[in-house]
Amino acid sequence: MKYDAIVVGAGHAGCEAALALARLNKKTILITGNKDYVASMPCNPSIGGPAKGILVREIDALGGEMGVNADKTYIQMRLLNSSNGPAVQALRAQSDKYRYHEEMLKVIESTPNLTLKEAYVKRLLTENNKVKGIETEDGEFIDGDVVVLTTGTYLNSMIYMGLKGEVSGPEGQKTYSSLSNNLKELGFKILRLKTGTPPRILDSSIDFSQMIVQPGDQEKRGFSRKTTKFVKLEDQVPCYLIHTSKETKDIVFEHLDEAPTMTGEITGIGPRYCPSIESKYVRFSEKEAHQIFVEPVSLGSHKMYLQGFSTSMPKDVQELMVRSLPGFEHAEFIEYAYAIEYDAIDPLQMRRSFESKIIDGLFTAGQINGTSGYEEAAAQGLMAGINAARKLDNKEPIILKRDEAYIGVLADDLVTKGVQDPYRMLTSRAEYRLLLRDDNAETRLLPIGHEIGLVSDEDYNEFLKRTALMEEERVRLENNYVTNTKEESDRCDELGVSHVSVKTSLFDLLKRPDYDYKKVLYVKGIEPLLDEKYINEFEISIKYEGYIKKSLKQAEELRKLENIKIWPDIDYDSIVNIASEAKEKLKEVKPETIGQASRISGVNPSDINILIIYLRSKTKE
Repeated sequence: MKYDAIVVGAGHAGCEAALALARLNKKTILITGNKDYVASMPCNPSIGGPAKGILVREIDALGGEMGVNADKTYIQMRLLNSSNGPAVQALRAQSDKYRYHEEMLKVIESTPNLTLKEAYVKRLLTENNKVKGIETEDGEFIDGDVVVLTTGTYLNSMIYMGLKGEVSGPEGQKTYSSLSNNLKELGFKILRLKTGTPPRILDSSIDFSQMIVQPGDQEKRGFSRKTTKFVKLEDQVPCYLIHTSKETKDIVFEHLDEAPTMTGEITGIGPRYCPSIESKYVRFSEKEAHQIFVEPVSLGSHKMYLQGFSTSMPKDVQELMVRSLPGFEHAEFIEYAYAIEYDAIDPLQMRRSFESKIIDGLFTAGQINGTSGYEEAAAQGLMAGINAARKLDNKEPIILKRDEAYIGVLADDLVTKGVQDPYRMLTSRAEYRLLLRDDNAETRLLPIGHEIGLVSDEDYNEFLKRTALMEEERVRLENNYVTNTKEESDRCDELGVSHVSVKTSLFDLLKRPDYDYKKVLYVKGIEPLLDEKYINEFEISIKYEGYIKKSLKQAEELRKLENIKIWPDIDYDSIVNIASEAKEKLKEVKPETIGQASRISGVNPSDINILIIYLRSKTKE
């Protein structure tokens, strides 16, 4: 059978890649070992959070599916960091694990141009360093012009609950050992990484009265511009907050010799920002307690998930540890925690388009690239699918820049810096995070999604109308003034906001910290033009105007460097005066632009200046 595109793995990356390809009219096959695990959540049953929530908003703006599906299936929604600045605010959905899978599977199975097949991939078919298709473990050959690998943590994976490991993928599924070996044979550098998951506990065995309730938000919130139905607060399910006890710490230290993450049985490097509970206690030995979030897995399940309590300890020790937690004295286990060790490829072998530098037409996305998290995987999958489709059409790839999207930061970090441990998206990784906010994802990326072909004309025209309306409202605020008349003064008192002492435009009044959009209009006695959904973006664009302009100016300087292309066949050894370390790093990463080269560790500003002079001199020749 011949397809335009083959996507291997149906996790969050694979679903986005396959849907993007099929929606761009490419005949696509999505291969998974077990369709019951399409878009599975083997770890935390949630979507979003700091930085990650903005990734989901960006996926939606580009025409991806994760935000739509998260809004269909959430059982709690919260805006995190709402009391902090707009650069760090982000949505987080507590998802119904099983409904998330079911709804995504429905979309996959009903999408034209997309075939879902259960099989395990044995190896890639290549010819002259170009991908030609795949061979399954059953001996079937499937031809494809492009292949997207999204194998998650299934490559040569080992599960640990104690010192003895078992060959297995997440949730007891089969691992891909042959494919991992095939990648080595093709010349890929393989990394060994590790992650883990906490235990699941029977809800009726837990005393929730000892915990701090974490409710959802009253406001109607969602990731997707398409969402019109929202779950009322009274129908949302609460989460809970607790802290580990001194007894928990004592048990961990008493049994450290039974934790493979501590004894060396697991050689893979674990996630820095989501470590096991034993790693937390060892790394922060002075801390007596660590916070744990207790979260429901599904409305149709009695499982509770202990976020922040992943462990590689054996089952009997896990029972001691969990029962030392407040409210868990009589805890009954439904599933035990485990650590999982797996293979990944070195992302320095990828381009920012997510195409491999080693095999033409081979794209990779998700945890195979050394990342962690559903959102990071979905973002990569979407871009890999988009760029695989564009390769089939002989079009230039879509490369999002660091000032355009968190997705751009993610891609650039992976292919420029590589990974030492599973990569997690953080707000601190984005130098232009005031430009990359939750509220303005559509403004930044929806036009690109329309250009690609994943955002409809109807959605795009609606966006243009909204953009024009926001500009009209901006002009109206600039040309309307308050002068502290008796009527305006009384309204200020009614709202509890400061009076004006001189004639002031509504635009300038909105910049004051005690005013918001609705308040400035009320003081003047005029009605709003903007829909509730877009007021936040409008307010932020005005209140933070000075900071935003400064960030835009800095970003423009970076773009000048990004516009200086580096030839693919450049001979760095022939460039005099570039430091030896810089030459080695440049040859390894093969940066596409001067901007990318400037972000490589070990390449100094003096090396960049010499490289620019060299490129300009050769261009003149």
